Formats: sequence, C-alpha cells, structure tokens
Amino acid sequence: MPGGSARRDGPSRSALMLPLSGASAELGQTLQSAATLGGGPGIGIEIVDSGSTPETAVAAAKRAVDGGAEMIVGPVFGAQASAVGTAVRVPVVTLSNDEGLAGGGTYIFGVTAAQSAQAILSIAAQRNLRTIVTVVPPGAFGAQSAQAAATVGTALGLTMRPAVVQASAGGLVDALRADGALPDAVYLPVADGTLEPFADALRGQGVQLLGSTQWSALDLSGRPAFRDAWFAAPDPLRFAAFDDAFMQATGRPGGIISGLAFDGVELLRILGQARALSARGLTRDEGFTGVLGPYRFQRSGLCERGLGVLRVGAGEFSLIGSTSV
Repeated sequence: MPGGSARRDGPSRSALMLPLSGASAELGQTLQSAATLGGGPGIGIEIVDSGSTPETAVAAAKRAVDGGAEMIVGPVFGAQASAVGTAVRVPVVTLSNDEGLAGGGTYIFGVTAAQSAQAILSIAAQRNLRTIVTVVPPGAFGAQSAQAAATVGTALGLTMRPAVVQASAGGLVDALRADGALPDAVYLPVADGTLEPFADALRGQGVQLLGSTQWSALDLSGRPAFRDAWFAAPDPLRFAAFDDAFMQATGRPGGIISGLAFDGVELLRILGQARALSARGLTRDEGFTGVLGPYRFQRSGLCERGLGVLRVGAGEFSLIGSTSV
C-alpha cells in the first residue's frame, strides 16, 4: 500500500523513472546526468527507462516494483504519471507540475503555478503592491497560472483584478486600465514568445513586473524591458552551486527540472536510509531541503515549496525575498 511500512529485510530499494528512450530521450539523458551527479544515484536506487508512452511507463514501473522498489520518483510527464499511479501500489512522486494528478498515492514534485504565485505575490504584498493583474496568452498553462494567482493573491489580501488573456501585446495597456488607472503590478507567468512583447508594452508605464519560475530559464540580461522586474526562482545559493557542478560535468546549464531529478534522488536516499520509503516518510513534518529550496509534501499529494524572489539588475540578479514551508 502507498501508506505501508518499508520492508525490513535487506537494503531499501526505490526507482527513478526517466524517459531514456523515445521522443524525449534527450531530456531523459539530461536528467540522468543530474541524477548521477557526484557519483549517484546510490545504493538501492535504480534508474529505469519510462519510455515515451503511458504503456511503456506502466510496464517499467511494474518491473521496478516487482524487483522490490518501495517508492518511485517520476515519471516526468503527466499522462505517464497518471497511468503509473493507477497501476502500482507504492508512492509515486512525479516530476510533473500538474496538481490534478495529486492523490491516491501520487505526489506532485514539479514546481507548480501555485508555488510560483505564492512566492512572488507574497513579496508583492510585503512591498505594499495592492492591485495586481495577471496577463497570459491563451492556453492551458496560462489559464492554470491565472487561476492560481487569483486564489493565492486573494488569500494574501491583494486586489486581484480579472486576468487579461490575449495572444499579442497590442492594446495591452488599455486592457489593463480599470476606471482609468493601471494596477500596481502585472504578473506575467508564461515565458513563451508573448513574454518580451508584453514586457516591452509595459515599459515606462509605472507598473511593477512580476514573473514566475519559468523566467529562470531565460537570459534576461541586457533586456531593458525586464530591468527591475521581480520573479520567483529556486533558492539562488543552493541552486547556483548545483548548476555550476552540472555545467562542469556536462558543459550545459541544468535548469529547474534537472534540479528536480537531483533532489528526487536525494529524497530517495534520505528515506531509504531511514527505512521510510512510504507515504508517512514522504509527509514527515520537517519536510526536506534540496537544491531548489525547502519543500514539504502534504497528505493530499500536493507539495509546499519555498522559493526565492529575484530582482533583475544590470547584468545580475539580487535576492529580495523568499518563502518558506
């Protein structure tokens, strides 16, 4: 059972599921590099190939459990995680950020829209920015991000005006005016091709730009539209050390999802050594700390995560605040 006790005979066993073959094999190899950084993953932790479909992931998960795995970290993708969570009776800690997967023994490890919103809007509230508008392009992630911001911001006592949903920056400033006044801040959580045009349109308008953890993957230096913007990001001290080590090992930056793979292996190592590869072990009161920062799993399958908030300067970033769990 997902909530059962770990086996007591022999070393604890667990599995990290990555897409090492199929359409996402390049991503899988990157995550494997993160998982093995520093000589990992460690005794009793097996890296298994989830393939590219729900069916291949289920088959791999069943083999891992039949081989003694008491907990699975992965798969990466939501459809695979949903299928695996239904097929096996051990805790599944997916790297997906789809909160809809939580429950029934499945735990969400990916950095979610709600976690980004909690970090950035908490700092906005502390800095006395009272009225916020979320601007997103059409699409599922934009809708999810806007809903998360509305829920979090309202709980923080902020005035969350209706989200603006549009595919281009044309007319954005007019769309943001309510009774002739612009909001104190505009939250731009989606870092796709609309982000820079949105930011350019708001330059010089006297509103504070806010961003999500998706901004962490961008090179914002030398882009005037982002100067003095704030965005949610992993703990900069811990993550910088990981990213430097990953760069030295592979020649390329790691990114947040690589940090998740590294933290997932460390999670399995900690719980394996404690003989606590179980729902009870996952949801321990003290939580955990990884290269992305502190986190704590809830019994619902959701995860609380502490993040930093960075300010974009002239070629550098400065930490202006952080959230805890």
